[in-house]
Amino acid sequence: MKNYKPKGRLTAKEYINGVLKGDRVLLSRAITIIESNLGSDKILAKEIIQEILPYSGNSIRIGITGVPGVGKSTFIESFGKHLINQGKRVAILSIDPSSQRSKGSILGDKTRMEDLANMEEAYIRPSASGDTLGGVANKTGETMLLCEANGYDIILIETVGVGQSETAVHGMTDFFLLLMLAGAGDELQGIKKGIMEMADMVVINKADGDNVRMSEMARLQYQNALHIFPLSESGWSPVVSTASAIKNIGIDTVWQEVVKFKKLVDENGYFIKNRNHQQIDWMYNNINEELKNLFYGSANIKSHLSVMEKDIISAKISPVKAAEIMIQEFKDSF
Repeated sequence: MKNYKPKGRLTAKEYINGVLKGDRVLLSRAITIIESNLGSDKILAKEIIQEILPYSGNSIRIGITGVPGVGKSTFIESFGKHLINQGKRVAILSIDPSSQRSKGSILGDKTRMEDLANMEEAYIRPSASGDTLGGVANKTGETMLLCEANGYDIILIETVGVGQSETAVHGMTDFFLLLMLAGAGDELQGIKKGIMEMADMVVINKADGDNVRMSEMARLQYQNALHIFPLSESGWSPVVSTASAIKNIGIDTVWQEVVKFKKLVDENGYFIKNRNHQQIDWMYNNINEELKNLFYGSANIKSHLSVMEKDIISAKISPVKAAEIMIQEFKDSF
């Protein structure tokens, strides 16, 4: 199966030329290659990524996360349309480590962002499937590079819900946006401290109608909470604002803050420093994923693992000793 080559595959050069010419159809087909687990496609994917690399990196990468019910899809659609009105081309990607089980992320249903999906300057792509968060993140990162090479100058990467994928999104973006709600009890509950610390901006969404006053109170609470955290290495002080995505209120403020942030980190050198650091982290992430694939993809390892599991359950061997034996067996196979 690993040597199987699907019909209809183009050469790497054809995919590369299509992507660089701004062809959306070939962009989608190239992303399908990136997401494939076929051995022949993996070889093709590496060649494509290597060749488009010099043409990538020219976008602003914005990570977006939020608590359930915050109106993330509505916000992304409103924000995306605002960016397009500013003359930008916008790609919306996601990281959903559950997509292997759910067969697609929240972005799989483009009807959630119907207006944006129908705009020529927007490109929406659901999360890649994968058994591990690291694997999904690697594929999303490569998709991001392809979108940049295709001419998209703003990349929005959303997380699905609030969970462990925030760290992955933060690790591949320049600006991290956290969407919150007012009037849901203690405003600082239900969000991990680590996620708050990663945020460059907190936006209290659904600040309209009777919720305006509560949203302003929440804004002050979050602003005070963020002052507790040490100043980021970027030199940026996180901002808290209110918005109503459905009424298109406060969306322009979010973009203004992103522009201010970009100006600051360009001037103090943090932008390039952070991008370089992310590239190195990405290499280590790929090494980790490839080692996992080699280990768990071995037929001998698979058969012996099931034996070890039974021995652990029957208390014949400790988990630590079992792991040691399996690692040694893996090393001896080379």
